[in-house]
Amino acid sequence: MNKAYRPLGIIFGVVLLDQAIKIWVRTHMYAGQDIHVLGNWFLLQFVENNGMAFGVEFGEGMGKLFLTLFRIAAVIALAFLIRSGIKSGFKDGLLAGLSLILAGALGNIFDSVFYGRFFGYAPFFHGRVVDMLYFPLFHIHIPNWIPRLGGMDYLFFQYVFNLADSSVFIGVVWILLHYKSYNLNQ
Repeated sequence: MNKAYRPLGIIFGVVLLDQAIKIWVRTHMYAGQDIHVLGNWFLLQFVENNGMAFGVEFGEGMGKLFLTLFRIAAVIALAFLIRSGIKSGFKDGLLAGLSLILAGALGNIFDSVFYGRFFGYAPFFHGRVVDMLYFPLFHIHIPNWIPRLGGMDYLFFQYVFNLADSSVFIGVVWILLHYKSYNLNQ
């Protein structure tokens, strides 16, 4: 079997599933809407993210354009790394991790590049990323006697993310957990 099939399968599979979910959410839910999947522990919540992870923004206008172009350049570099890795004999696990990272980055790039234009709210390269996976697992109240944080309520896990974000995270964690077994210095 051609060694390129697995990475390509991972990339296309993740991107297609990610985009299918995002398009369904974008066309069947309204911003801020919640659908309880597993009680209050797992919800679909339609959120659009203007910037990067955790809602961090990189400025308006030119900042958004720069961020999108930077993401595209990073994906191109990662694609060349995967291609080179296939030719150089990288282990399947490393190629899978890199493919998951690439697939996740591509999924979010599609949102940034096309969604604004297709859904009529922004020009090309200025779209927002669709997030929907929300796992508010538990609330805790931090006692008043704890310095700086005392008296605050904390929600774990408060962030809303998407399949592309998960793919990047899983790819990075996979590589970090198994990096010793890849032996790239051969």
